[in-house]
Amino acid sequence: MSDPTPVIDDLREESEELDALVARLSPEEWRLATPAPGWTIAHQIAHLAWTDRAALVAVTDEEGFGALVEQALAAPDRYVDDGAEEGARREPAELLAAWREGRTALDKALRASPPGARFPWYGPPMAAASMATARLMETWAHGLDVADTLGVPRPPTDRLRHIARIGVRARDFAHAAHGLTPPAEQFRVELTGPGGDLWTYGPEDAPQRVTGPALDFCLLATQRAHRADLALTAEGPDAARWLDIAQAFAGPPGAGRPPRGEGQ
Repeated sequence: MSDPTPVIDDLREESEELDALVARLSPEEWRLATPAPGWTIAHQIAHLAWTDRAALVAVTDEEGFGALVEQALAAPDRYVDDGAEEGARREPAELLAAWREGRTALDKALRASPPGARFPWYGPPMAAASMATARLMETWAHGLDVADTLGVPRPPTDRLRHIARIGVRARDFAHAAHGLTPPAEQFRVELTGPGGDLWTYGPEDAPQRVTGPALDFCLLATQRAHRADLALTAEGPDAARWLDIAQAFAGPPGAGRPPRGEGQ
């Protein structure tokens, strides 16, 4: 049984870093356009606040979360954008306070959850560690959009290990999301972490494999960069196809980012 404490701690740290980045912004800067089409910095933070609230309901009120799923099914093409738009209309100080309140409540709920508990989600049900990992993944990815908008570098950290792991584990889900049958055999994945250590997943003797920097894999799995712009190598046709469709998030496949320079 996985102890969720380390990833919950890392989620808190990731959130605090992004919080420090946006807390100093002027109201005009909150309205700056980010790399996500149609989304400002306010939309990015509003989405995190909205999803934290949904995760809190999933952890504390299964019946209430079922109602959220019904809302998503009623408007699958607008549900996420509508939630972000609603939050982005709030005053920045109010939005920031709401994000802080929601993520603090989720932190407490995850730490208090019973060992072995599993919670409903828009994809497969998740344990507390997986829920925290999913929130860390989104916080990191949307934080990258904010940092890119502001021209602020965000050096990779070992917190990427959580995102890489969920990206690997979501291989079959990514295939299903694209209407494809997942490969029967497991792949070997070897990723070089920010500190130079090797993070490995899958059988060592697997005939198909993916190798490269952990940062690049996380950028791919969160659709923050196009495969053509990343130093990832696939050996085998199924592994190569996976890199074209990889996603670490629940829900339908996104449009992803175009190759660098396209359309410029």
